[in-house]
Amino acid sequence: MRWKTLAVSWMLGAVLPHVAQAKLLPIYQKVPGISGSLTSVGSDTLAGMTTLWVEEFQRLYPSVNGQVQASGSSTAPPALTEGTAQFGPMSRPMKHREIESFEREHGYKPVALRVAIDAIGVFVHRDNPIQGLNFSQLDSLFSSTLRCGATHSITRWSQLGVEHQWAKRSIQMFGRNSVSGTYGYFKKHALCGGDFKANVNEQPGSASVVQSVASSINSIGYSGVGYKVTGVKLLPIAQSGNDYVQATRSNILSGRYPLARYLYVYVNKHPNQPLMPIQREFIRFIFSQQGQKLVEKDGYVSVSGDFAREELAKVGIE
Repeated sequence: MRWKTLAVSWMLGAVLPHVAQAKLLPIYQKVPGISGSLTSVGSDTLAGMTTLWVEEFQRLYPSVNGQVQASGSSTAPPALTEGTAQFGPMSRPMKHREIESFEREHGYKPVALRVAIDAIGVFVHRDNPIQGLNFSQLDSLFSSTLRCGATHSITRWSQLGVEHQWAKRSIQMFGRNSVSGTYGYFKKHALCGGDFKANVNEQPGSASVVQSVASSINSIGYSGVGYKVTGVKLLPIAQSGNDYVQATRSNILSGRYPLARYLYVYVNKHPNQPLMPIQREFIRFIFSQQGQKLVEKDGYVSVSGDFAREELAKVGIE
């Protein structure tokens, strides 16, 4: 395999390793003798991506049976701990208590593989004339505790400078439920750790948040940018003021867009034992050219070959 590095990095609390187009990754080569079952339990945000991976892997290996259950990131750690899943997709890192629970059961920690990069978007109805929002305004909209510099609660579009018929409309809010990593990320970063208002309509899936916004003209909601549909407008976001940044690939890679994160797949890998062949090959596929093309097909940002090699080394794959 030939591995290349793209000299571009971006910030996500700290500098992330290099990211690049999927063409810089190795082409996955099929190996003989792969069969059995693949089970994945975890994030709804990664549901589409994981399903695409499993379906393409099954085309390569018709004897493989794949099952994807996407109920939220919080369902991944217990499934891995109890052995009811081989893979645990998560849109956030595992919490200390989740890792400790796994370690008590198995005697070692689970392995976190960073498989893609995501951006959280703020959506309004496509006819809404608002141009953008900053963190203080998001705090005023969604939070009951106002920790991001907000001084008052916002409940009507007129409070955001929207005029004419929009000024009369109250704001209806949609978001993810508390088992979602997207919920936790938005709370930590956009709301500075503050609590959500009680009237935020919690949805069981990322797609349902965006569909709800598309169906209600006075609404606003947050979800992964990959879930954008024609009935909504994806707003540019600023950390402060009105220097709004669009959630484009280039802005995500440069670090300008302020709501971006890694997406993870956790695995149970004994430090002194190799992975089962089906697990090994599925992970190799994820970090291949074909696997990362599916990442981009689902609206997320792929990783580079150099980054992939670093992740594969965590589970003993060269």
